Amino acid sequence: MSPAPHTLLAAGEATQHRPLIITLFAVFVAATLVITVWAGRQTKDAADFYAGGRQFTGFQNGLAVSGDYMSAASFLGIAGAIALFGYDGFLYSIGFLVAWLVALLLVAEPLRNSGRYTMGDVLAYRMRQRPVRTAAGTSTIVVSIFYLLAQMAGAGVLVSLLLGITSDAGKIGIVALVGVLMIVYVTIGGMKGTTWVQMVKAVLLILGALLLTFLVLLKFHFNISDLLGKAADNSGKGSAFLEPGLKYGATGTTKLDFLSLGIALVLGTAGLPHILIRFYTVPTAKAARKSVIWAIGLIGAFYLMTLALGFGAAALIKPDEIITSNKAGNTAAPLLALHLGGVDSSWGAVLLASISAVAFATILAVVAGLTLASSSSFAHDIYANVIKRGQATEKQEIGAARWATVGIGAVSIVLGALARDLNVAGLVALAFAVAASANLPTILYSLFWKRFTTSGALWSIYGGLVTAVGLVLFSPVVSGSPASMFPGVDFHWFPLENPGIISIPVGFLLGAVGTLLSKEAPDAGKYAELEVRSLTGTGAH
Repeated sequence: MSPAPHTLLAAGEATQHRPLIITLFAVFVAATLVITVWAGRQTKDAADFYAGGRQFTGFQNGLAVSGDYMSAASFLGIAGAIALFGYDGFLYSIGFLVAWLVALLLVAEPLRNSGRYTMGDVLAYRMRQRPVRTAAGTSTIVVSIFYLLAQMAGAGVLVSLLLGITSDAGKIGIVALVGVLMIVYVTIGGMKGTTWVQMVKAVLLILGALLLTFLVLLKFHFNISDLLGKAADNSGKGSAFLEPGLKYGATGTTKLDFLSLGIALVLGTAGLPHILIRFYTVPTAKAARKSVIWAIGLIGAFYLMTLALGFGAAALIKPDEIITSNKAGNTAAPLLALHLGGVDSSWGAVLLASISAVAFATILAVVAGLTLASSSSFAHDIYANVIKRGQATEKQEIGAARWATVGIGAVSIVLGALARDLNVAGLVALAFAVAASANLPTILYSLFWKRFTTSGALWSIYGGLVTAVGLVLFSPVVSGSPASMFPGVDFHWFPLENPGIISIPVGFLLGAVGTLLSKEAPDAGKYAELEVRSLTGTGAH
């Protein structure tokens, strides 16, 4: 299939204005590095490195949470999914937003009151430290790496489009560059640096989406009916583009896949490690609750704007052009910026470069948050409390976190290079499924079930983790279709793209079965302490 003329033109425009594009990227990267170095100088101890000294207000943390949450999947993946599949693509936005209610009502406040730096702190409070912390650390790292895959894939696609890089080696080089930057952010800045970068990025992303939304609506004289009608006509699908079923309705299997995706999205947020650790950066449980409310407002406004981005791209750009640029649709938002500004104009190139720089900022900020969550869990849960049996100094613990950052960065670069052609929203949905299968059951049982034991926690975490990851490995995401990670082979036997409908109930069930079969007597006194602490904040750090 030969490239569409506009795609060639886009590459030409990007080449013509490459100095401008590189300058914008360099300015952002330099600005965030300055913030990181400044924050790094203020990082004195473990509380600073892991929780930013617990000095952020509810609003600041809400801004940072939304910055952490509005990832490449939100900006690039959802816009691409809507541009290619219409109504069905918007289902991602709905799922990502509704998920915050679970986090707000069940997890945010009790977690802030009960833990210190990681999810493992909450689980180990009334159970055997070493096995539970090992399991929590393992789960955190696996979920974070799944999520990192999406960000790395988004970065490769985005910068390749801008710089006209078509070779696989060039795309892999870009993924490696993002990996190196994220290692620098986390090792130098810790939670303080990462939080400030996320706040700056959230403001830039909302302003960028607002600008594109305004320009799309202006193009159609603020007539949403005209916009949707043009999108339906231009998509080649007609009215079906605006109705359910284009992606998740052709067969019984795709309907089941949609149900699985919906369950994973709604339950996954409350188990995502990089979101959970954000609740520790505020001084009180009230501030934690307030930060979630701010996040819901900001994220809700942003996801409404993804409608304009996705349908705007569908209305103004031919589907072939989007698919030629990136077969998963991840470049729809940057291409929309180019078309809104004028494909053959300097304004178009400026808009393309600006929106792409914002998307790149999005990726860097989320990648830093994910890396911090996984390296913190390794250092605090596995190194300090399992390997060193609680005898590690704060300096040794922070050193271990920095080395873990390098290791996790290296793994992410390798896997991100393999996943560079997959839709980033789909990849993030897999991370949500793994988080909801392994982490959420254990957190809820620990906080609310008096009888829950160490065996139940281990069964739930490892059982949910193995089931979710195992089903993904044998799903069409990895092999068996042209859009797979390994399109040349076929060893898939699980028909669904998302394992949530099977793996999440398995995680909850195994937690219950492991507890009921266990001869271990739960510590009633410890549970009572945890209950009082989680509900009132008494004794919280």
